[in-house]
Amino acid sequence: MSKQQWKGGALLAPVPSVLVSSSNGEKDNIITIGWTGICATHPPKLYISVRPERFSYNLIKESGEFCVNLPTVQMVRAVDFCGVRSGRDIDKFKETKLTKSDSFAVGCKSIAECPLTLECKVDRIIPLGSHDMFIADIVCVAVDESIIDEKGRLMLERADLLAYSHGDYFTLGKKIGDFGFSVRKKKNLKRNFKK
Repeated sequence: MSKQQWKGGALLAPVPSVLVSSSNGEKDNIITIGWTGICATHPPKLYISVRPERFSYNLIKESGEFCVNLPTVQMVRAVDFCGVRSGRDIDKFKETKLTKSDSFAVGCKSIAECPLTLECKVDRIIPLGSHDMFIADIVCVAVDESIIDEKGRLMLERADLLAYSHGDYFTLGKKIGDFGFSVRKKKNLKRNFKK
């Protein structure tokens, strides 16, 4: 395989495309974020990176909390809309017809149509250049019952989540393995044959 050398750039792909909801107590807003991920398992922490000029930036900074809502493929138009329009000018909940839902552990609203919501409290803000990184504690996870099986297991493949890659939205596709499958010992399958 032959490769070309390019200068350093933000070319990690794919990334989640999430809807981050926040509030100042008077106005609720939604921003689409692609720069997000898990920082730690214990305690559970994630980050979102937000440009300081974005309307949601001060809502999150002042309130110290936000919700990361994982949207479905069916919500792609709303995801795109919330990424290109400003909450300074419009009510994104109203324009996208998304439903505000009370959160369990934070004051801002979550999005009812999203099957999974991570409710977060800001731990620290790190200026990084074009974006500031909000590192937050995940204080609650709200899970739609439709993606929980009869044994209480989370079945994310039922959620039909979307991904983002440099200007394009994608479905996640089919499951091709699970964690540790490459080193797991195969079960000894014995068959009893009757003569």
